[in-house]
Amino acid sequence: MTSPTISVITPTHNRVGFLRQAVASVAAQSLEQWEMIVADDASEDGTWEYLQSLKETRVRSLRMEGHRERSAARNAALRVARGEFVLYLDDDDWLMDRALARLLEALRAEESAIGAVGARLAVGQDGWHRSPHPRRRHVQDSWQDVLFGWAPGCGQALLKRSVVLEAGGWNERLSIAEDHDLWLRMAQLGPVVLIPQAVLAVRLHPGQTVMTCAGIRTIGLRRTLLASLAEKEREPAARTALLERAGWNVEEDGLFGAPPIKVVVGAEVHASLLKALSMLGLGRSRVISVPTDSQGRMRAEALPELDERTLVCIQAGNVNTGAFDPAGEICRRAHKAGAWVHVDGAFGLWAAVSPRYAHLLDGAGDADSWAIDCHKWLNVPYDSGIAVVRQAEHLRSAMVLSAAYLQTSGMREPCHYTPEASRRARGIELWAAIRSLGRAGLVELVERNCRLAKVFAERLREAGFEVLNEVVLNQVLVSFGSAEETRRVIAEVQNEGTCWCGGTEWHGRAAMRISVSSWATTEDDVERSLAAIIRIAKRER
Repeated sequence: MTSPTISVITPTHNRVGFLRQAVASVAAQSLEQWEMIVADDASEDGTWEYLQSLKETRVRSLRMEGHRERSAARNAALRVARGEFVLYLDDDDWLMDRALARLLEALRAEESAIGAVGARLAVGQDGWHRSPHPRRRHVQDSWQDVLFGWAPGCGQALLKRSVVLEAGGWNERLSIAEDHDLWLRMAQLGPVVLIPQAVLAVRLHPGQTVMTCAGIRTIGLRRTLLASLAEKEREPAARTALLERAGWNVEEDGLFGAPPIKVVVGAEVHASLLKALSMLGLGRSRVISVPTDSQGRMRAEALPELDERTLVCIQAGNVNTGAFDPAGEICRRAHKAGAWVHVDGAFGLWAAVSPRYAHLLDGAGDADSWAIDCHKWLNVPYDSGIAVVRQAEHLRSAMVLSAAYLQTSGMREPCHYTPEASRRARGIELWAAIRSLGRAGLVELVERNCRLAKVFAERLREAGFEVLNEVVLNQVLVSFGSAEETRRVIAEVQNEGTCWCGGTEWHGRAAMRISVSSWATTEDDVERSLAAIIRIAKRER
């Protein structure tokens, strides 16, 4: 018997109605050298009986014992597949006309490629919507498009079976992000071909939306990214650059006798920034504090006189209110005077990925340096951050390390860009999180958290409690009455254990600080948390 060219693998569990359309779409393909292996993951809805009734001999059925989830089903089918190439097709999706032929033609045209990826269409109750897809046919940089740009579904990709096997197939221990996990392992094995034709139709179920491919619109991510202890690294670069303008080499001569640096901060400056200033020898008490408005935004019109030895530190996302300083106006004034502008964007800079919230960062891209936390919105381990400096040489000058016993190479030496000579690879967790989520995943995470923060605010207002801030991002401040009542509610909520919310002081008032930033937070979590908070707050009145 002649071996098929392509093995289409479809795992299924209790979806016989959807499966019929998937099978029909494969049977209708113009390319005839295919087989379809349907791995029935212990269905109880007549799926097995349907498969046994099929007269199409190229459709093979594989019965799984016990419900083992789709990764196990995919791997079981992969082990018995006979095709040179494989395509994974979910049971609720279907192939477009000539999909197999288009993918095979593209893959065979590029000898070094390990796979071909096409576009998809998403079908919802309101009609057709085009999903993210490649805009060019291109090999060398295509993994960046696949992993960062639009995270293809399995039915969009025709892959060499030998390469999938070499990569180890699907990780059966994962319950989410299985597609991304496989893509990450395959990215090391060769390039993929991108084609702009639609090859897959994706069914949108109730409540699902089509994620768009809005690019990361900022800021340092288009410049030099340096994974680092962000709150300690970006200011040495500013200090080095500002004193260099005055003819002073601070790394060689220290600060004794150095020209003074003027440091300007907002009245709501974060404590970590003041700590960094003290560690640099610039002092906490020498800063010039600029008044802020009711939301903690620096008032640009109240800036002091600036010059070429001034460091202006602004915020993108106040730790209490989530408010953003007017970066555009501040940068214009500062750069006109030759000053350096630094953006403390611990969590706020991640808003730049979202078309809905990117406007909050208007003008922030004109700054000279930025600090971004990754343990907040990206949920990676603590002490992971990014320092971004417009001109990399300023950071390198502040951090460079040399000794006879330290052998260098032509490659980038991490110790020239961080305080430590030895450190753990913090960047791996960050890389994995960004690769796993992709742009669409980051957009969804940011916008979901911001939407849920607004739900908190609206429901707490409706319950009769005072929300103290404009909820522009993911932060909510709420008062439950007097300072004593508010602190009592916070303590009881923490003891009760449904959720954890901390306390803070805002303009002389005690407040509960609700910060929504977890990748795992759902609408149900918020409803349960609100019920607990409101119940406790009413009891403590």
